[in-house]
Amino acid sequence: AVVAYIFLAIAFAWSIWWSMAAGNAFASVGTAVVFLFLVSYYWTHQVLQNTVHVTVAGVVGTWWFVPEEASSFWSPSLNESFVRSTTYSFGSICLGSLLVAIVQALRQLHHMLRDNEEFNFLICIVDCILGCIESIIEYLNKWAYIYVGLYGYSYLEAGSNVITLFQNKGWTAIITDDLVDNVLFMVSIVIGLITGVIGLILGSMDANMFAGEGFEDAKMAGFIIGLFVGFLFSSILMGVVSSAVNTVIVCYAESPAEFQQNHPELSNEMREAWVQAWPAECSNI
Repeated sequence: AVVAYIFLAIAFAWSIWWSMAAGNAFASVGTAVVFLFLVSYYWTHQVLQNTVHVTVAGVVGTWWFVPEEASSFWSPSLNESFVRSTTYSFGSICLGSLLVAIVQALRQLHHMLRDNEEFNFLICIVDCILGCIESIIEYLNKWAYIYVGLYGYSYLEAGSNVITLFQNKGWTAIITDDLVDNVLFMVSIVIGLITGVIGLILGSMDANMFAGEGFEDAKMAGFIIGLFVGFLFSSILMGVVSSAVNTVIVCYAESPAEFQQNHPELSNEMREAWVQAWPAECSNI
């Protein structure tokens, strides 16, 4: 979580710098340059996000196989995993992040340029196709980067290996039924609403709280700011939880014996729950 919040600060600083650099440029440059600006923005954010994902995968992998090296708040596994993510595996992180960034930039450019009402239907189809491509790449990245964090594979090799693992295990239904990300997203929304209500209460106590920032309605401004801050910070934390859960799924598919050896109580509980939920897929665990 600490590493995630550090990267959040970096992403925030990058967003401010990018906005200042690109704000005036958009009005005076061509579409190609605007596209490159958008790619640079989305690529940087994807790299930061996936670096955290790979770091978490490495730490969970160490806890799975060598628990004594990942048993403290700032254990050696965290330092080692972070170093691997920012050195040996950084090229793989950048490659997968670039694929997503290009699609995101195309979608954003598409939204900026769509002003011809005669082709609204075609525009919607193109946007839908780009959205599907983005979702597919992000889904593959989610699992591929776990293998990158665990074993240091290249991006393409990691993606191929992890998909082959699930196919050989017959676990495609399990990863399809994975609702963890949806649950964590709802948790982030609830936390955002709670902090939004707190901001609304503070705004109602002082009507001039945000007068200096140009907001006339202090209660609405307090709610929106509280909602944004609460949702943003909780999403970062929930993202770490999601990465850890997905890594556990991959490790459990590949090395259940090590889990039983190093964490017998957790292994027994997980086996019972999974056999009950997916009896056919988990009968041989």
